[in-house]
Amino acid sequence: MRSNAAIRHQNDGDGLATASPAPFTRKLSPVSDERITDICECVMDLVAALFNVSGRDLRRPGRCTVGVARVRQIGMYVAHVVLRLNMTEVGRGFGRDRTTVQYACQLIEDMRDDPDFDRIVSVTEQVVAAAFRHTEVLR
Repeated sequence: MRSNAAIRHQNDGDGLATASPAPFTRKLSPVSDERITDICECVMDLVAALFNVSGRDLRRPGRCTVGVARVRQIGMYVAHVVLRLNMTEVGRGFGRDRTTVQYACQLIEDMRDDPDFDRIVSVTEQVVAAAFRHTEVLR
């Protein structure tokens, strides 16, 4: 059911008002879709190099090996946490669904209880932050 705020009334010419939805054009962030794609492409290149994984494998749609999936999940997590892109934006940039990004972030956060894994993610965060230090993304 729509709220009253989302309905506007229009006169259809015979004096009767009909309800139609208000246009919805909310932008997720001030960052353009093209820029989000570029940012996520850069993050994928960085994590591919850090973990010696094929960038092609990271970008491949569908399922892949656990190792490649884990690297992609780390990339999604870092894009969300360090670069402050929301999960919908990260999903769009990585060619995945928002819920996949949400799962990845929860998984990586839980895995950070292991000190060795936490160090790996921390180094990845530092590398990505350094790579984007002089861009508007971190401001």
